[in-house]
Amino acid sequence: MIAIVKDLPPIIRDMRQVDLPAVTAIELATYEYPWSIGIFRDCLLAGYTSVVLERDGEVIGYGIMSVAAGEAHLLNICIAKELRRQGIGRGLLEYLLERAQGFAADRIFLEVRPSNKAALGLYGKLGFQILGVREGYYKARRGNEDAVVLVYHFGDGH
Repeated sequence: MIAIVKDLPPIIRDMRQVDLPAVTAIELATYEYPWSIGIFRDCLLAGYTSVVLERDGEVIGYGIMSVAAGEAHLLNICIAKELRRQGIGRGLLEYLLERAQGFAADRIFLEVRPSNKAALGLYGKLGFQILGVREGYYKARRGNEDAVVLVYHFGDGH
């Protein structure tokens, strides 16, 4: 008898072109002003660190990060809505932090909407610090929404 294991732990692997429809579907279900499939394709073509989180053959999350000149920038990270608040996003973020450090980045930056309290809480727990605010950075229903700029320093680079 062969046992089939359900709900295997997710794996993180490099994003491929074939993943773009699934990645875009998660993006569309999450954000009011989502990235297009073309933006994701451009990130792959630019050589950004682009990964997916996969469970049982299904893409359940993704992350995209650029690294250059000793700095990393987390451009996008997202987990499928129904799987949030289970530690999956934290695991993906920790993986990306490790990758950035492996590329010899001294720090990593990201922007997040101030209305995204869950993300702000996660970033704070992992040691990200508020660097500043970019006014009107995000498109919103009523004009624009600011972005909180966060930074995480690797090692003793505070």
